[in-house]
Amino acid sequence: MKVFMIGGTGLLGSEAAKELISRGHEVSSIALPPLPTGAVLPLEMKIEYGNYLEMTDDEIRGYLTGCEGFVFAAGVDERVEGPAPIYDLYKKYNIDPVRRLLALCKECGVKHAVILGSYFSYAAKKWPEKKLTEIHPYIRSRIDQEEAALSFEGDLDVAVLELPYIFGTQPGRKPVWVFLVENVMSMKKVTMYPTGGSTMVTVHQVGQAIAGALERNRGGRCYPVGWYNLTWKEMLKIVHKYLDCPDKKIITIPKWMYAIGCKKIMKEQAEKGIQGGLHMVKFADIMCSELFIDKSEGCVELGVTDDDIDAAIGDSILLCKAVIEKKTEVLGMKGE
Repeated sequence: MKVFMIGGTGLLGSEAAKELISRGHEVSSIALPPLPTGAVLPLEMKIEYGNYLEMTDDEIRGYLTGCEGFVFAAGVDERVEGPAPIYDLYKKYNIDPVRRLLALCKECGVKHAVILGSYFSYAAKKWPEKKLTEIHPYIRSRIDQEEAALSFEGDLDVAVLELPYIFGTQPGRKPVWVFLVENVMSMKKVTMYPTGGSTMVTVHQVGQAIAGALERNRGGRCYPVGWYNLTWKEMLKIVHKYLDCPDKKIITIPKWMYAIGCKKIMKEQAEKGIQGGLHMVKFADIMCSELFIDKSEGCVELGVTDDDIDAAIGDSILLCKAVIEKKTEVLGMKGE
């Protein structure tokens, strides 16, 4: 099928394009310039640089006409901070574009759409008693994004992928894990980290999930995407290995102690007059839990296969280290 993608030069978009093209599909995309230094895109992908938010509906229709598939691999995540209410920023980049773009897909006869979401939506549905959408603007926005996407069921096959922690790199693109490596490197003798853990996938597995969703999904579905369920301690052992400190001791700290550090973060945000998408003190409740997803809940149905999470974590950590040591230049996240 012919597939049009928003964000084809990003870490996930470029991997999805590579996977789709390997399966015989045609891919075209709009993405913000510049292409990160060293990044390699599939030669077969037709790429144009520009900001879709500044394009007219007719311009977008021009890209969608003749396509059967659409992928939204843009938007912003919980790392973005801004003036309160921060929800408005998430609405601008994550929710309103989905409504607009899927409406245009419907007009142009597109049959299959994939939206890249967050596993925090999965958490909100898994733990309704925690009332995560009432506490965290970012999580509320991701649930609202899902509802916006699924409102087109019947006109389109719409899949929302609830993506977790992702490991893997794109040359020239800043990994999300720089903050983690900075923290680990700053603690010389021991690494102190909370209890809990998370589900994780490699970037290659995300590419498979996107392609699988376009090919296999029918109707409107949210797919929890998770393959490797690791405690933080298990993950940190891999991190230590690639930072050349495999014997460094890991001390598990209680939730209340982790929350103290989060309180400092929120104080700094308040002093700057900004708001984060997560209420960091209350986020300790998620951080110190095991937010695990069994592969049977989504990945197996989408055709995701096993991969090397150890190597993917290693690639991410080594690039983070190079960024911290100013040995490489990278681009940060953009909202497109």
